[in-house]
Amino acid sequence: MDFDLSWLLLGLPAAFALGWMASRFDIRQWRREQRDSPKAYFKGLNFLLNEQQDKAIDAFIEAVQQDPDTSDLHFALGNLFRRRGDYERAVRVHEHLLSRADLPISERQRAQHGLAQDYMRAGLFDRAETAWRALAGTPYDTEAQLALLTLHERSNDWRAAVQDAQTLERNAVGTYTGSYAARIAHYWCELAVEADAKGAAGDATEALRQAQASAPQAARPLVMAGQRAHAAGQPQQALTEWRKLMAAHPGSFGLVAVEFAECALECAEAGNESARALTELNALYLQKPSLDLLAALAVLSPSLQAQHQRAAQHLAALPSLSAAGELLRLRTAENGATADIETVQIAAAIAQASKPLQRYRCAACGFEAQRYFWHCPGCLNWDTYPPQRTEDLG
Repeated sequence: MDFDLSWLLLGLPAAFALGWMASRFDIRQWRREQRDSPKAYFKGLNFLLNEQQDKAIDAFIEAVQQDPDTSDLHFALGNLFRRRGDYERAVRVHEHLLSRADLPISERQRAQHGLAQDYMRAGLFDRAETAWRALAGTPYDTEAQLALLTLHERSNDWRAAVQDAQTLERNAVGTYTGSYAARIAHYWCELAVEADAKGAAGDATEALRQAQASAPQAARPLVMAGQRAHAAGQPQQALTEWRKLMAAHPGSFGLVAVEFAECALECAEAGNESARALTELNALYLQKPSLDLLAALAVLSPSLQAQHQRAAQHLAALPSLSAAGELLRLRTAENGATADIETVQIAAAIAQASKPLQRYRCAACGFEAQRYFWHCPGCLNWDTYPPQRTEDLG
């Protein structure tokens, strides 16, 4: 069968025309997709700037569907999911990015960082720990170390927190975030509390020794050392520890002032220790006057007349509702059965009204409590509670 070249000559122009038309169609479609994708992207940004997160998410999902290979859109979408509290979808976005073989290493690290944040915010601490550890040696290494420290604090894994803080200290990250010595001392103190609760006195003593070695001038190890000695029936040792506290942190001494006075009375040479302690407390009161120190002075000098005089002087120098209530209480106690019933009622009313003023308040978040906290239950910061009650702070 002979091939007719005329068909070939006729077919070539037709094939060329069809190819040209197909290419034009592809170019137009590509241009349309490129045009639509930025439009959806900017639409999402506009919603985001107007704090319309739900609409922004819908716009970004549309943009991702039009251009599934754009990682920036995935990151924006994942961050939005996390900010809205939709952690499951945020995790899926970042895991999808990590599953892509073509993702550059910097983008892969960024996706791992996003995944660690997702787990952290969701409270999945075991998965968060694994995700943060995967960022070791990356540009996110410092943030990962700090996150691990926070994670171990939240889970009360104090021994791991000690290791984290020591690593940060060794790596000179302290120049960026400050020294970790005081934090490490707190972790050892927490371990001492746990050991005492389990009846492991030896472990508690060792943990407290580590705390004092980590931060020799820190207040909490000195407070705890005195309290443990007092509980163990060693009042003289307790006085020794608390005298160190008085010298290093006079403002914090009010936390143990009453116990200090009681220990002085319990010592074998109670007369000598009581006189010495009374002199020390009077000197400290002149330096840092507070109602806690007045209460300690009352233990060592219990006469109603002496207490009345001190309370009146305190009220004149530092007027407060609690001081006024204490003065009225002492006056009714002095009068005994002949006390005016109205004065008694006024004293009781003032005592009730002054209770909220006798709390400790966190300087960082304002959380108030009747007892003193080294670690704020509200904002989870350390050493943010002034050791004076709110009324004494003025």
